[in-house]
Amino acid sequence: MEDHRLYMQRCLDLAAQGTGNVAPNPMVGSVVVWNGKIIGEGFHRRYGGPHAEAEAIRSVRNPSLLKNSTLYVNLEPCAHHGKTPPCADLIVARHIPRVVIGTPDIHPVVAGKGLEKLTKGGCRVETGVLEEACRDLNKRFFTFHERKRPFVILKWAQSADGFIDTERHPGDQTPPVWITGEFERRLVHKWRAEEAAIMVGTHTALKDNPRLNVRHWDGPQPVRMVLDRTASLPRRLHLFDGSQDTWVFTEKPSRREGRTEWIQLSFDGTLLNQIMNLLYQRNILSLFVEGGAILLRSFLQKGCWDEARVFTGHQLFQKGVRAPAPPGESASSTLFEKSRLEWYVNTSPGA
Repeated sequence: MEDHRLYMQRCLDLAAQGTGNVAPNPMVGSVVVWNGKIIGEGFHRRYGGPHAEAEAIRSVRNPSLLKNSTLYVNLEPCAHHGKTPPCADLIVARHIPRVVIGTPDIHPVVAGKGLEKLTKGGCRVETGVLEEACRDLNKRFFTFHERKRPFVILKWAQSADGFIDTERHPGDQTPPVWITGEFERRLVHKWRAEEAAIMVGTHTALKDNPRLNVRHWDGPQPVRMVLDRTASLPRRLHLFDGSQDTWVFTEKPSRREGRTEWIQLSFDGTLLNQIMNLLYQRNILSLFVEGGAILLRSFLQKGCWDEARVFTGHQLFQKGVRAPAPPGESASSTLFEKSRLEWYVNTSPGA
């Protein structure tokens, strides 16, 4: 069993290399072991590309060893034709006698079918190795399919006395006060690259004129999202520079200009549910919410969040925009030179 955990951990390490590049697919890694030695390994590198099992099998230099090997993979092999052929069929065709799986897949077209194909094909199948870690790696994927909504991450920075911003008004040209340091700002850009979409509210768009892109890290750009009930945000804002896909949620009629799309929704008590349903329909696995306070509180009050990442700086604002109350007890804390990061996990997420 100790060896099982060792090889499965290697699968997880490989799978993590696909972060930000494989959604809406899950992150998957695989290794092929013969006589106590890893002879092949691979991971799902990009959406639409070869799956981890196919990559691992292809990397084995001496294919004759496969018939006496064990294949490890952190997620149940697929059994359907999608953008690639079924991995379960490939494993059976290569006469691999033993397959060790971290966790079953819950996607309707896969769930249980991969296990069934492997078993009927003569493979000895074992499951549940490092299952919790395997589910945690693909928490976005599992949340999306179990809750029918994206995995929601809230992020904000607050002063030492609990303010998210000083007293500023849209259009007064007062720049924001940086609460965190350069290292933390680079970390936030890394986080952006890991998520499918990023969202702000109207006031944040007006006061901060954010780009909401990944420029201090190497990674894909998320879909930018902003609330604009009256569709009155000025076109001079960075959000409308056409550099990446941008969705504007509004009460005005839907339309599209280049990479910017205005999407009509009802701005009533169901707005958040409407957005979650839309993102689910459009295969957006994860959403990174960067504030401001009104938008953050709406997610917190509905219980519609999975993680909250809160930076607290050393400054005292004394007055301004109050930050949301801490959502419970932090799961972890990290100290930086100019701030402290508290990481919260919602143990009973809502809608």
